[in-house]
Amino acid sequence: MGVPTSSSTDPATVVGMIEALDLATGHRVLEIGTGTGYSTALMCHYLGEDNVATVEVDAQVAARADAALEAAGFSTWTATGDGLLGHPYRAPYDRVIATCVVRRIPYAWIRQTRPEGIVLGTVGSWPWGTGLAKLTVGDDGTAEGSIVRRASFMQARAQAVAPVAGDLSARTAYADSERRSQMSPLVLEEWMPAFLAQLAAPGVQFVRATGRDGSPLRYLFDPEKESFAEFLVDGENWIVRQGGPVALWDVVERCLVAWQDAGAPEIDSVRLHVTPTSHRYWIDQAPSLRWEHRIA
Repeated sequence: MGVPTSSSTDPATVVGMIEALDLATGHRVLEIGTGTGYSTALMCHYLGEDNVATVEVDAQVAARADAALEAAGFSTWTATGDGLLGHPYRAPYDRVIATCVVRRIPYAWIRQTRPEGIVLGTVGSWPWGTGLAKLTVGDDGTAEGSIVRRASFMQARAQAVAPVAGDLSARTAYADSERRSQMSPLVLEEWMPAFLAQLAAPGVQFVRATGRDGSPLRYLFDPEKESFAEFLVDGENWIVRQGGPVALWDVVERCLVAWQDAGAPEIDSVRLHVTPTSHRYWIDQAPSLRWEHRIA
C-alpha cells in the first residue's frame, strides 16, 4: 500500500463524522476547524444556529466560512483563534468535533464538555496512519473511548510537525548498532502499522529517500531525542543501523511483532483513556500492546 498524501475532507467523510457524534435535539456543539463551513451548516440545520460554536485558526478562511454561513441563513457563533484551546466562552458543550489532526486530544476539549458528552477528533502526526478517536467524558474529568476508524485530515496548525530535511547522511553518520531487521520497514507504509509506530515511539518520523546508486532508503528519526534508524537493502533483507539514546526500530519492531502475534487487529481495536496528565492506549486482546504518553 502506498503512502497517501491527501486529506479525507470530502462531504461523505464529514457527514460520517457528524453521524458518529450521536446528536440529539438540544445538544450544544463546539466545532474545531470551520473550514468551508459545510459541516457547520449541517449541524446548524439540525440543532439550530444558537447551539453551534465553531473555531477556525485562519482569519481569511474563517471570514469566507462566515460569509457562506450567512448566505445560507445561519448566524452561528464563529470565532477565529487556536482551536486547541476550545472556546470556553460558550462551554460546556454536549459534543466537540475536530476536523483536523492532533498529536493528542487537548485536555481543554475534555474540560469544556459535559459529563457523558462526546469528544470526536483524529489523533496522530503522520499524513497517514491516523485514527478517529471517540471519547465519552466522565464525571471525574477524564474521558475514555476508542479509535473508531481510520481518518485523515490536515494537521492542526499549532501542532504541525516540521519534516526532517537537510543532510540525512550527516544525521545517520554515527550508528551505535547494526543488525538484520526482522521485517521490512515498508510495513510502515500501511495504515495500522504506521498508527502503532506512533503509539510505540511518539515523536518519530518515517522518511523515504533514494541513495546515490538509486537504491531505496528508509529512515526513522526522532529529532527531539536525537535518535535515528536507517534501513539499507541487503538482497531480500533489510539491515537497520541505529543511533542515539533510543533504539527506535527496536521499540517499533517489538510492537509490530506483538501486533502480528495477536492476529493483526485493526485500528478499531485500540482503546484510549485521557486524563489531564496522560493519554493511555491499549488493545484488549494483546496485553503487551499498552502505551502511556505522559504530558510533561
